[in-house]
Amino acid sequence: MRWGDMDAYGHVNNVEILRILEEARIHAFGPPGGTGGPGQEPLVPLFSALPAGTQALVVEHRVRYLAPLTYRNIPLDIDVWVSSLKAASVTIAYIVHDPVTGEACAKAETTIAFVAAGTGRLLRIDGEQKALIRPFVGRPVFA
Repeated sequence: MRWGDMDAYGHVNNVEILRILEEARIHAFGPPGGTGGPGQEPLVPLFSALPAGTQALVVEHRVRYLAPLTYRNIPLDIDVWVSSLKAASVTIAYIVHDPVTGEACAKAETTIAFVAAGTGRLLRIDGEQKALIRPFVGRPVFA
């Protein structure tokens, strides 16, 4: 968490929660190919191993705020897993926990679709991608 993530009430702002979820998603599944520099390998290289010209785009976010998350200068605990794997989309689920109390502060899901960069055409998830994802459907990537 960052100091600037707080809102006027001293809680982590709801918009910052989406950024935190993005960081957890990238940590688990990798950054989109061709972005950033070398770093830690993702646990599941789903996004970093996409074929050239393929984009992973957010289709939808759903967030349920369960309890205020106050700023602490230590990392959050976030469970991340795949809640749904469909022909052309994958839904990633999260539970954000207060790192001191362990209380669940937010439950969320992000649906991602793969599209062809040049045309914007929706792409089906191929067998190799499904093989990467299947072990984490309903099972935490990291907790």
